[in-house]
Amino acid sequence: MNTVRLIKKISFRQWRSFSRCSTLQQEVAEVISPLTVPPPEGVDKPVSPKIEKIVADITNLNLLEVSELSQVLKKRLNLPDAPAMPMGGFAMAAPASQEEEEVAPKAVKSSFTVKMIKFDDKQKVALIKEVKSLLEGFNLVQAKKFVESVPTVVKADISKDEAEKLKEALSKVGAVIEIE
Repeated sequence: MNTVRLIKKISFRQWRSFSRCSTLQQEVAEVISPLTVPPPEGVDKPVSPKIEKIVADITNLNLLEVSELSQVLKKRLNLPDAPAMPMGGFAMAAPASQEEEEVAPKAVKSSFTVKMIKFDDKQKVALIKEVKSLLEGFNLVQAKKFVESVPTVVKADISKDEAEKLKEALSKVGAVIEIE
């Protein structure tokens, strides 16, 4: 009975406004999906059916089809050809036995690092000038700071011939050079 009285007291304009608000609230509730509780730790997250179907299709492919799929995806997505990572990432290998070490040929080192250990104070100016001329992008101030920060790496990842030439040139002007 009280509700009937309330309805009579509400003007038509107020009733229309109330009606619009309730309709909007229902529409918003339909658009916004209800909040879902995240799965607890240790339990796999639910996957959409679309993703599940794609995974099922890929697992049914043979190696040739997987290779072809990979090439097509690289072309479509403009992905560079990257070297394949080992399955476990970079893992430490188990130490080899002595017999295996003797049989396996030793790896040839192809990149070297030239390191300046110390220098003769009497030939410091000549060494600074030589560093400025040998290393690209160095001005006189940078070369001076470089020489004074000994021990330091002069160049890294260079060939053996280039490392020997650099060692010879810097040794002539009083530097003690080590090649690693």
